[in-house]
Amino acid sequence: MLLRRPQLSEEVAGHLRSQIMSGALRPGSFVRIEDTAAELGVSATPVREALVTLRGEGLVEQIPRRGYRVGELRREDVEDIFWLQGTIASTLARRAARVITAAQIEQLSGLNDRVREAVARADADAVESCEFEFHRFINRLAGGPKLAWFLFGAIRYTPARLYAADPAWGRESVRNHDALLSAFTRGDHGAVGELMRSQFTDGAERLIAHLEQAGVWT
Repeated sequence: MLLRRPQLSEEVAGHLRSQIMSGALRPGSFVRIEDTAAELGVSATPVREALVTLRGEGLVEQIPRRGYRVGELRREDVEDIFWLQGTIASTLARRAARVITAAQIEQLSGLNDRVREAVARADADAVESCEFEFHRFINRLAGGPKLAWFLFGAIRYTPARLYAADPAWGRESVRNHDALLSAFTRGDHGAVGELMRSQFTDGAERLIAHLEQAGVWT
C-alpha cells in the first residue's frame, strides 16, 4: 500500500509507469481507476491525476466515455529511453572521473559491496535502493545538476523492480561496478564512460527480451 503523502499522485504515476514499461499493463488495455485505487489503497483522485500525467507523457490515451487506454510501446521507444539514459549517465561519470578522490572511490566501493550483499540475499528492495545510491553518488560528484535532473526524468521509465528481482542482472551490475571502480582508480575517463553506457545498453536489451517473451509485441 502506498503512503498518503502530498506526492501521492506522483507515486501512483510511478507505479503505473513501471507497469506499462514492464508489460504488466499491455498496450490497448484499459486502466480501471477504481480497480487501481483499490489495489494501491488510495482514493480515485490520485489515480485520475496520475493518468492525466501519463497522458501528457504519451503512455496512455483518453478514450471518450471509456477511460484511459495504454498506448503503443515500441522497441524503438525502449531503445531511445535507454540511449538517453546511457548518454547522460556516461557524460556525468566521465566528469566524476576528473574529480573523484581515492577516499571517494573507497566510499563508492563500499556502496557496491552493499549492492553485492543485497544481490547475494536476493533482496530486491535492497538491490534497488543500493543500486540507486551507487549511481547517485557518481552523479553528485559530477556536479552537473541540470544533466542529473534530465537523467532522473528519463530513469522514471525504467521498471527498476524488474531488474532488481533478476539475480542475473544483479550479478552483472556488480561486475560492471567493479570494472567501473577499477577505471576510476586508473583515471581512465574513456573506460568510465563506456562502462557506464554499457550498463544502460544491457538494460535496454534485457527489457526488450522481457517484453518479447511476455508477448507484448505478438
